[in-house]
Amino acid sequence: MTIHEERQDRASDRGWELDTLLIHANQGPDPQTGAIVPPIHPSSTFVRQRIDDDAHFRYARGANPTREALEAILTDLEHGVGASAFGSGMAAVTAALQLLSAGDHVIVGYDCYLSTYHLFANDLPRYGITADFVDLGDLAAVRRALRPTTRMIWIETPTNPLLDIVDLREIAVIAGEANALTVVDNTFASPYCQNPIDWGIDLVVHSTTKYLGGHSDLLGGAVIARTAELAARITDRQYYLGAVPSPFDCWLLIRGMRTLGVRMRQHMENAQAVAEWLCGHPKVTSVRYPGLPDHPGHALACRQMPGGFSGMVSFAVAGGSAAARRVSEGTRVFQLATSLGGVESLIYPPTAWLETDPALMAQIPGSPWAQHPGLLRLSVGIESARDLIADLDCALAGL
Repeated sequence: MTIHEERQDRASDRGWELDTLLIHANQGPDPQTGAIVPPIHPSSTFVRQRIDDDAHFRYARGANPTREALEAILTDLEHGVGASAFGSGMAAVTAALQLLSAGDHVIVGYDCYLSTYHLFANDLPRYGITADFVDLGDLAAVRRALRPTTRMIWIETPTNPLLDIVDLREIAVIAGEANALTVVDNTFASPYCQNPIDWGIDLVVHSTTKYLGGHSDLLGGAVIARTAELAARITDRQYYLGAVPSPFDCWLLIRGMRTLGVRMRQHMENAQAVAEWLCGHPKVTSVRYPGLPDHPGHALACRQMPGGFSGMVSFAVAGGSAAARRVSEGTRVFQLATSLGGVESLIYPPTAWLETDPALMAQIPGSPWAQHPGLLRLSVGIESARDLIADLDCALAGL
């Protein structure tokens, strides 16, 4: 049995639970050496017996043993049939959008990652692809936005940064009736908390830089498909776009994912404690966390996110973006930095874009961000919850 054939013996077929899959799925001892840690294969090209020998490994842009091991694990974690790894989250987003053609229309959640917004608002129209930004929590609005040319619905849940919850099953039904693809950016939740494919979603996108990597030391992305046909189309885009991760980054990601379960449990325990504490602070005007019983999407999140509510918390302070900036610059344990999902806690005032790039925000019709100028987004890490709360308390005292 070759290494490639051996990897087809899917660990998920053995009935293992997620925490076991994270450590053992497609990560058995190396058959040649018995090494318990998966090897790194840095080779960019592979020797052939004949030019037409149909070898599986030929050139690393098409297939690499380390990347293939990573993709098999991602497929298992997201309950898909195939995965393609990319050099960044935005490379994965771009690959999914390559399934669209001129004349196509997309419905996009109006609260989502700013770079994704930028693609839909500014780049895709140059290629004849149009988008409507819609509150996906309003199913009637989603139906009204449908056109004969609608070919995709782009979803985040929880959304970034307002942490709204979108009903995946209902959106999948609406898209199916319209013969449109559904794509979920599952970065905020991670496969530990939810698996969109289980709810009928066609493609799942990740910035593997975030929770899956977990240590803020790599860039990566992935697309996982529900069907073999879609998996093949994404793999085709992976090969021809060429935005593949290095074998070393694939190996780092495999290593990081081994601790996803224990990390996510601590992220969520801390996030719940921080969110509950923020609810009682006199200078905090609102708190958004799906684990709070008064969150509008709490009941849906309980059904749709069986693994928990993830580690992202957003809250607002009085005084608008200037006050949010002061808080973000006044913490010591929470670090002011872009990104999320690492073991360290991060803080970021997302509506600062209203001041730093107003032209971009003006190009995003109906953006909900303008309604929350004092918003702060927390990526709650795995430090002591007591220290995290004390740090926020000190920063808020400066308002």
